[in-house]
Parts: sequence; structure tokens; C-alpha cells
Amino acid sequence: KYTEFSIFYYWINSLGQKTPIYSRSENVAIPSGSENKTATVSYDHSIIPLENTSYTGTYYCEVKWNDIQKMGKGVFVLARATGYMETSYGWEILITLTTLLAALSITATALLLWKRK
Repeated sequence: KYTEFSIFYYWINSLGQKTPIYSRSENVAIPSGSENKTATVSYDHSIIPLENTSYTGTYYCEVKWNDIQKMGKGVFVLARATGYMETSYGWEILITLTTLLAALSITATALLLWKRK
């Protein structure tokens, strides 16, 4: 009874609109001796590269048997116009080093002037 099922992938955008992405039907054979046992089967699905910010939303997977329907919790995806960018700490490091060197320079100058007196 539960060997035949359908898998549906869809997303819900920020306006609450449901958009189907992909679906397929499965028929899984049960090995002899494994009847009446819970089985877990993983299915991966890759989505196309997100081309613009309108692809932001929550993506879901849903499985339907004859009389049962199960839905995943969903994965929220935020699509940005710039895409993913590595965090650059260049400016922060430069400012920190400059401040540290300036503080050391002022301290050294003050010590030299104090020692000269």
C-alpha cells in the first residue's frame, strides 16, 4: 500500500503564492522479510541557480500516499541581487593596525620626551 507515492517540491514566495517546482512518482520495492517495518529513503533535489531576488521564499517537499500526506518544515532561502560574497576584513585589519601603530608611536614619543627632561 505504501510502496507507491508521489514527491512534490514547491516554494511559497513572500506574497504567500505556492509555485510548483518539480514532482515525481516513486514505486519502491520492499525486500522480503522487511514488511511492516519503517523505512527511510532520502531523495535529493537541486534547484536552479537563483537568478534574482524574486526567488526568495520558503521551499518545501511534500510526499503523498493514497490516504496520507506529509509535508516538510521548509527551508527559507534569501536570494540577494549581489549573490553570495565572502566577508572581507581588509579594511578592519588596516584600521586596527593603523590605530595600534599610532598609539605605540605616541606612547614612544611621550616616553622619549619624558626621559629627555
